Amino acid sequence: MTVVLNGSNLTIKQVHDVARNHAEVKLAPDARRAVVRCREVAADLRESGQLIYGVTTGIGELARVAVSPAHGEELQKRIIRSHSAGVGEHFKEDEVRAAILLRANVLARGYSAVRLELLETLIEMLNKNVVPAVPEKGSVGTSGDLCSLAHIGCVVMGEGKAYFGGRLMGGHAAMKRAGVEPIKLAFKEGLALINGSQFFTGCGALRVYDAERLMKSAIIASAMSADALRTPLTPFDRRIHELRPFNGQNAVAENMRKLLKGSGFIKRGSGKVQDAYSIRCIPQVYSPSIDTLNYTRNQIEIEMNSVTDNPLFFPDDGEQLSCGNFHGQPIAMPLDFLGIAMSEIGSLSERHINRLVNPYLNGGLPAFLVKSEGLNSGYMLAHYTATALCSENKVLSHPAVVDNFSMAADQEDTVSMGPIAARKLKEIMGNVLNVVAIEMMCAAQAFDLLEGRPGKGTAVAHRAVRGVVPTYLKDRIVSPDIERIAALIASWELLDAVEEEIGPIHLKSRSRKVQAVRRHWCS
Repeated sequence: MTVVLNGSNLTIKQVHDVARNHAEVKLAPDARRAVVRCREVAADLRESGQLIYGVTTGIGELARVAVSPAHGEELQKRIIRSHSAGVGEHFKEDEVRAAILLRANVLARGYSAVRLELLETLIEMLNKNVVPAVPEKGSVGTSGDLCSLAHIGCVVMGEGKAYFGGRLMGGHAAMKRAGVEPIKLAFKEGLALINGSQFFTGCGALRVYDAERLMKSAIIASAMSADALRTPLTPFDRRIHELRPFNGQNAVAENMRKLLKGSGFIKRGSGKVQDAYSIRCIPQVYSPSIDTLNYTRNQIEIEMNSVTDNPLFFPDDGEQLSCGNFHGQPIAMPLDFLGIAMSEIGSLSERHINRLVNPYLNGGLPAFLVKSEGLNSGYMLAHYTATALCSENKVLSHPAVVDNFSMAADQEDTVSMGPIAARKLKEIMGNVLNVVAIEMMCAAQAFDLLEGRPGKGTAVAHRAVRGVVPTYLKDRIVSPDIERIAALIASWELLDAVEEEIGPIHLKSRSRKVQAVRRHWCS
């Protein structure tokens, strides 16, 4: 498995492959030529005596201060050192590797005026798994991830700290053990390492990859709850949803019909004409969350293949231009949106748990889904846990992007706070994973207490859950059960098993009528 970088066609799947599965990274020949040519043009501009931001001037408000070309290398080194001001826990290995990959992809476009040697060093660090130690906090996501990317730059120079072979050590020692030669930064290269949103975009790419699986698994959990509560299938009828042709709404209704096909529980019925909103409106509630995920994926893939540097050099024109392509707003806002979208998935899941464990709402099942109520408390506290996680998500869902501070002597007077949005999203998704695991646990228990058989897809999910957690017969420690089901969801095993039985669970509607209407509107 090899990923070839040319700066233009990197995918979220490839980010996952490199960051987590250590796919080999290579540089495309055309990218190699573009990088060399840009460096030559930049060198000519520098020799001509042009004032070039961050090359022959200071940075930020200090851009008004000229810097002698003789001090060019020292300036770049000091930029990296002074910007390495992060605090807190270190980013995970996959997040750092994603950031290095994305920054290498930016430089591969050939507009950043770096030497080929710098780009090759970043790629070699990926292939030999030198992982810079990067504190999570300190970036505001506007002149890019200045602080976070600077900690990577330190290791490129043989400074700072890095992980190698599972151990934390000095950056120089890590590079030496890996057989990677640290380099001395030349003009523009310190700035080229840090100007851009690659850290929180890389984290966002990994979150999008995970969110797709989590969203599909949550749909399965919702179908299990609908099956256990013996909801009528009427709310998922194709004709209803085609009259409101939102992509996500129709996709979920299609998936619900496949998952619940042949359910004996539903055939026996619950005696209700219609269910509560949390069941009846599953497609409508999921709809904007799915569409937000698709929008976020699009934004991130655009950003991953964009040039987010300053200044930019245009070899064909022999010019350099100062700009603001590093600003993180186009990614910060979608990450905030996705945090809200995923939080809503968790909130819907909690409502399903409530209906499953509540004897006044669950259609005659035992209170808290366990017999011998009173002696046994059943899943009473599992529901508490779900509500606690959802409450935390409500706090975390407050948008980071709406905040702002003015920094760098008011040179940087509007910032995106995208890195905070990315960190919040990770926490939200971890909480949602556990809430969905609790829903599946409760629904599986309800299946065991009912007569008949579940639907075609929900039956597979039930077997998968029972493969890791036994039926709840009397009170036991519940936390390990939740952890095992959450791990089952996170591993793809449950989703793969269900899709093998019923076909792919899609997050885009397959209805030709819906597609035709959307094409008409989009045109």
